[in-house]
Amino acid sequence: MKTVKLVASIYGKVQGVGYRAYAATAASLLSLEGVVQNLPDGRVQLSAEGNEADLRSLLEELRRGPALAEVDIVEPKWEPFDGEFTGKGFAIIY
Repeated sequence: MKTVKLVASIYGKVQGVGYRAYAATAASLLSLEGVVQNLPDGRVQLSAEGNEADLRSLLEELRRGPALAEVDIVEPKWEPFDGEFTGKGFAIIY
């Protein structure tokens, strides 16, 4: 399995609805490592590393979001694995 990095920008009603916790739980269940944070412009940004198949599964979860979210667009950007999050688990940046 190929190890890569996913940087995803999520647009819509995704702040104040538990989206970061939802994304962090989904990523952790897939044994992915990385971070998720709110951005000042209303987006949520997620950076995660792991095998490509698990990251693609995470993308599907990001498109669903938690019950109160209204996800309009999930914009994925694939990057080479660089080990930035290795051994750090998955964290929510507040």
